[in-house]
Amino acid sequence: MSDFTNVRPVVWHSRGILASQTGYVALALVLLSLAMSIISPEFLTIGNLSNVLTNFSYLGIAALGATVVIITGGIDLSVGSAMALSAIITALLFHGLGATSLAAIPGAVMTLSVLGGMGVGGLIGLVNGFFIAQVGLAPFVTTLGMLSIIRGLCYAITSGQGVDINGADSQLFFRLSDGVLFGLPVPLFYLVGLGLLMGMLLHHTARGRYVFAIGGNERAAALTGVPVTQIKIGVYVVSGMSAAVAGILLGGWLGSVPANLAEGYELHIIAASVIGGANLLGGVGGPLGAIVGSALIEVIRNGLVLARVNTYWQDSFVGAIIIAAVCVDRLRSRAGR
Repeated sequence: MSDFTNVRPVVWHSRGILASQTGYVALALVLLSLAMSIISPEFLTIGNLSNVLTNFSYLGIAALGATVVIITGGIDLSVGSAMALSAIITALLFHGLGATSLAAIPGAVMTLSVLGGMGVGGLIGLVNGFFIAQVGLAPFVTTLGMLSIIRGLCYAITSGQGVDINGADSQLFFRLSDGVLFGLPVPLFYLVGLGLLMGMLLHHTARGRYVFAIGGNERAAALTGVPVTQIKIGVYVVSGMSAAVAGILLGGWLGSVPANLAEGYELHIIAASVIGGANLLGGVGGPLGAIVGSALIEVIRNGLVLARVNTYWQDSFVGAIIIAAVCVDRLRSRAGR
């Protein structure tokens, strides 16, 4: 039996859990959590852990949709604004529909209000996808412009004021969006459920494979019959609807929707996807990475708060982590060659 001299054994840091950036980030999350529990006894308190799980769930839900876009080689900078507008429309529908005969039907106002908010998120994604896939505009420029348009609408619609969620079905909505189930915050269950659904669609359906194919080589995918335009529009719709779900749940947690809801979330959402292993060049990523990346960002944010570090430094830390994560992935890839 002859040996192949051009085949090298897999190095230790490219095996098992360390075979992907998601694995490295998961390991970093565990080590950081242990360090935080030692540095600050408050970290492991029930109240603090509940806050961490709740906050990272909103970030993770939005990151799931953003990750699908990144896998195709695109980017969605409008996710934070989409969260806000979707939640605002939901709150306004609670007010408007609550004054109609629908208020007499249990759950009708809540269902239509939430569907309306999700529809707004889907519409935002559809517009983004149309201009990017059909018209051929750059994703960065298109979604940056949409970010500004939507945020302006948020302030114009509300006159810069918050919108309370009250009236018919509001208490039911609060229980379903901000309750506790089996000792865990309800938003976490939405995150896990959507993550499993996203994983199944990406890895076990033809359209999911098309998403990776487009990110790997869009031209080659088109030549093999992949409906590139349709898929690219679809991923932006998914991103918009994921952002809508996150925004609506966040509004339920707050009990009202301020005009500046989720302002600046774009950085953290995209950071969660990239830190979790999504490649901005496309072709790589997944829901598990988005969830782990979101958890890491929230643990760091929470740790900085417990350490009484100035909140203005948080974005600087997130930016540094993004660069570090990309550098580690690049070094790991080179070492594995």
